[in-house]
Amino acid sequence: MSHSEAYSESGFWDKLKKYAQVAGSEVIEKVLCLYYAAQRPETPAWAKTVIFGALGYFIFPLDAVPDVLPAVGYGDDLGVIAGALVTVSLYITDEVKQSARDRMKAWFGPKSG
Repeated sequence: MSHSEAYSESGFWDKLKKYAQVAGSEVIEKVLCLYYAAQRPETPAWAKTVIFGALGYFIFPLDAVPDVLPAVGYGDDLGVIAGALVTVSLYITDEVKQSARDRMKAWFGPKSG
């Protein structure tokens, strides 16, 4: 199964809710930027494929580095997410960033984002 095929809406939100505190705000905010960029109709199909591949990697249980390892388990996830962000950066608009910040504030309080 490819990482794009591993992506699902419910799997995405389940993983975010379960691991938001452990993964840390840096990873979660970037993941949310990708998610909100993929929701925009203006984002082209090729960019959505990149995004869903990265998000699929994030939620896929068999990572290169297991997510349960403290402090390092999300390092590989962050690398994949960062690569996707660079690739689709034109579609990470101010609106997308604000949506991610708003979600971060709702989850972590006003000091996040």
